[in-house]
Amino acid sequence: MPRRKRNVCSSSDGTEDSDFSADHTDSSESDAHVAKNTRLTRSSLRLSQSSQDSSPVGNSSALASDEMNFSTRRVTRSQQQGEPVAARKSEIPLRQSGSEAERHGEVSDRDAKQVADQDESPPRTPTGNAHSSESDIDMSSPNVSHDESLAKELSLRESSLAHRPKRRRFHESYNFNMKCPTPGCNSMGHLTGKHERHFSISGCPLYHNLSADECKVKASSRDKHVEERTLTHSQEENRHSTRHQAPVERQLRYKEKVTEMRRKRNSTPVKEHKEKYVEHRQAHGSSREPLLENITSDYDLELFRKAQARASDDLEKLRLQGQVTEGSNMIKTIVFGRYELDTWYHSPYPEEYARLGRLYMCEFCLKYMKSQTILRRHMAKCVWKHPPGDEIYRKTAISVFEVDGKKNKIYCQNLCLLAKLFLDHKTLYYDVEPFLFYVMTEADNTGCHLVGYFSKEKNSFLNYNVSCILTMPQYMRQGYGKMLIDFSYLLSKVEEKVGSPERPLSDLGLISYRSYWKDVLLRYLHNFQGKEISIKEISQETAVNPVDIVSTLQSLQMLKYWKGKHLVLKRQDLIDEWRSKELKRGSSKTIDPTALKWTPPKGT
Repeated sequence: MPRRKRNVCSSSDGTEDSDFSADHTDSSESDAHVAKNTRLTRSSLRLSQSSQDSSPVGNSSALASDEMNFSTRRVTRSQQQGEPVAARKSEIPLRQSGSEAERHGEVSDRDAKQVADQDESPPRTPTGNAHSSESDIDMSSPNVSHDESLAKELSLRESSLAHRPKRRRFHESYNFNMKCPTPGCNSMGHLTGKHERHFSISGCPLYHNLSADECKVKASSRDKHVEERTLTHSQEENRHSTRHQAPVERQLRYKEKVTEMRRKRNSTPVKEHKEKYVEHRQAHGSSREPLLENITSDYDLELFRKAQARASDDLEKLRLQGQVTEGSNMIKTIVFGRYELDTWYHSPYPEEYARLGRLYMCEFCLKYMKSQTILRRHMAKCVWKHPPGDEIYRKTAISVFEVDGKKNKIYCQNLCLLAKLFLDHKTLYYDVEPFLFYVMTEADNTGCHLVGYFSKEKNSFLNYNVSCILTMPQYMRQGYGKMLIDFSYLLSKVEEKVGSPERPLSDLGLISYRSYWKDVLLRYLHNFQGKEISIKEISQETAVNPVDIVSTLQSLQMLKYWKGKHLVLKRQDLIDEWRSKELKRGSSKTIDPTALKWTPPKGT
């Protein structure tokens, strides 16, 4: 028995068996020379010690002490199996000596092949640890599978630790080449006052004519104001149905304070201020924000600064999350007619156009091009002077064209891509066939220039009269947005339906619609002479959805609940204020129903 074991592994005098060396001639002698000599020397030593030991108990104790020094896993396995250590080690003393070298990590791939060929044990793991073999484990033990799973788990853990990637340092992941594009800025500070550095104009204090210390002071005052407001709201939580209650005394005092601050503002800037504005513009041009002091009241200016800081903070969060990156493929400006417009949002133009940063567009056919030369050549050949489709409205220079998305697919797709540059919630780009587009233009001697548009479904089951609405930036704050909204409700009246815009509305769209609903209700109440009024009657006459009417009345504090009934209060102060604004505004930016030449399409 000992002789057969010696033929398997090694002889007592430290020389390797000839069969062993013949089976593994594929490995190089130079690679395994050091490991082989060390393994053979220790194997000889362990063999001599085991042969000199006559007592099996003493032999087992010596081996157990070695096991504690080199491998805790072996001792644990022997303890779990509950067998005497001496019984196992005395059976296969030479195999034990081989495992001693394995614990030191000095066995090469050649040694792993040797053990696999001789005792049919499983191959070694990539980390150099051998799995349990038949010579180490008693096959009659019920915990064999458990021991194999422990050995496999340990080997996988060691391999994962060996191949774990090195942690990147700060200087390896931080891009020091990034800097603020504002001339003369060192990228220090942030408009929000919460960050030490900035890399964009939106967070640049110098661009906003501020310093980093001023931004921090403003940030602390904003935080203090938010805390006071939160505390006040928590004290008023006991008020039930807040939207139906009259404003509290604190709110009334605050409203009077704001009114007084706005009244004190001098609407006509003095000569010194004008000269200061001109000098600042000439010195910095478009690289700095214009001076905003004395243009409006201090209260409104502070509100604007808060909105700027909040928007800058949101952009910084998106940049840190990786959703907004510097130098990304986003169109920054477009040349549209005689205007150069800064874009607000990303639009999915083809990558070869988006990476340019600036697009050149024909304002009549909406084709987009890469350079000014291509645009000039296109304008010399383009025969379009107005949108395709039927002109269904015309009064003075204002016209509205009805464009079918199925008949003029390319034009409608280009219109949607253009609109996405200025709308955040728009998701329709290419599937334009189920929609009708109503394009408003302003005519002059060169053609009909795009003012804005709105789209609606051909068959809307929820009676949406607007799916998407946009006023071009160069025509904003001139009354064209309300004209588009009024025109959409005019079409609903002709169809004898009650309409409502599709949700969700963008921020600017929500402001425009609330202003329009307010004007419609105040105009209706101004002309109403009866004593009892019905929301249903208002809806049928104005084509506004009852839900929108109720929300507008609540925002105006004209809807009250008293003795089990809802009452509509006719607030004469609001009506008089609306009437004075209406007289100043004039009737130039209104829709004339008599100028409409349109019949509802079949099937709608």
